[in-house]
Amino acid sequence: MSVRTAIEAAGLTDGATLSFHHHLRNGDDVMREALQTCADMGLRDLHIAPSSLFPCHAALIPFLEDDTVTRITTSYMNGPLAEAVQRGLLPHPVRLQSHGGRAEAIASGRLQIDAAFIATPAVDTERNLGGAAGPNACGPLGYAMVDAAHARFVTAVTDHYVYDLPRVCIPADRVDLVVTVDSIGDAQQVASGTTARAPSAKGQAIADLTARLIACSGLLKDGFSFQTGAGATSLAVARSLAPVMAERGVVGDFAAGGITGPLVQMLHSGLFRHLLDVQAFDGAAVTSYSNDTAHHGMSAWDYASPANPDSAASRLDVMILGAAEVDMDFNVNVTCASDGRIIGGSGGHADTAAGAKLAIVTTPLCAGGFPKLVERLTCLTTPGDTIGAVVTEEGIAISPTAPELARAAKIAGLPLSSLDDLRRKAEAQATQHATARFTDRVIAECEAPDGTVIDHVRALAP
Repeated sequence: MSVRTAIEAAGLTDGATLSFHHHLRNGDDVMREALQTCADMGLRDLHIAPSSLFPCHAALIPFLEDDTVTRITTSYMNGPLAEAVQRGLLPHPVRLQSHGGRAEAIASGRLQIDAAFIATPAVDTERNLGGAAGPNACGPLGYAMVDAAHARFVTAVTDHYVYDLPRVCIPADRVDLVVTVDSIGDAQQVASGTTARAPSAKGQAIADLTARLIACSGLLKDGFSFQTGAGATSLAVARSLAPVMAERGVVGDFAAGGITGPLVQMLHSGLFRHLLDVQAFDGAAVTSYSNDTAHHGMSAWDYASPANPDSAASRLDVMILGAAEVDMDFNVNVTCASDGRIIGGSGGHADTAAGAKLAIVTTPLCAGGFPKLVERLTCLTTPGDTIGAVVTEEGIAISPTAPELARAAKIAGLPLSSLDDLRRKAEAQATQHATARFTDRVIAECEAPDGTVIDHVRALAP
């Protein structure tokens, strides 16, 4: 079976919607191959709905240029493809959803998928799909699980077969066709972007302060639930929190989200009973998922859908988030840089901030010379009423909605400040300031988890 056979079997025509997942992150090659085949077959005006897009997807730019692809719906995008979109290469605005919002849109039928192409590290003799085996093992296929459950036609694209899978992500009865290719990509690129960097000295100081804030919050007790974001500083918080939990004898119920080596270490040290994993962020997480029955895969619906009252996001005690910008009302931007470039998107940011008892943003005062605490955001990603605190290397600002946390932090001797004072310090340290000029053309619409459009990204002026 070939990709062309799958496209023909799915009955795809001009204007069809195709979905893909991002568990291989910057190592994915299935999207390029599927769209190249579509282009060769003369299909045009396609709508692609990948869960995220990375620099490797620069290979898709020719398909935008020849109108093979004219619409994109995704949760996160950066690299050359995002830059091409910002130049106005698409005739329609990109829809930027949260991970949970994407799951809800697919499950509810708001986002109808004609064909899902699932990059699959391993397929067994019964045609079950898994991510825990094969040369490109990447961990659980949490985003693809939702696509497989609701797409009109589901194709597994694989480079490896096994007799028996160690973990099944997607059962055979949800798969219409299995296609074999030479390679689905390069799983060595799973640990890419922010997940591959060590924290700076400032980042480590922020992580240590954040661990102290969690320790005094009243939430750090048996049954504690926790998630970190994908940023280097966010990941460092887990390492800083581990000895605090060990000293207090706290055993958490679960850590969740995109799982990393530090969370795996906490599980194996007995600090958490379970890991709830929607995607692996590094090799340690892939290995743990393959071997440890306390390391559970979950779908994006189970992770963060706003329509799922029992989602992992809604059961979090503490969520650690990064930021490109924070304004004086605790609103957060992780979609655009201060110069206006698209550098990401919500991912699970807005989902988990809304669900957690305490959402903490960790950020240095400046990055790349730009202040990160600003009076006005370049783009709104996560509303400030879902954020409990902002931690910087110069101090902690606690939201007016969390007075008990502020009292506890003061008693603990933590360095408290107002956001405005921290903003002034950031301005004093900054060597660059935003000078981006935008046209009136909207090139992306940013959705809240419930599908409401909360902001727009406009094309940069020449």
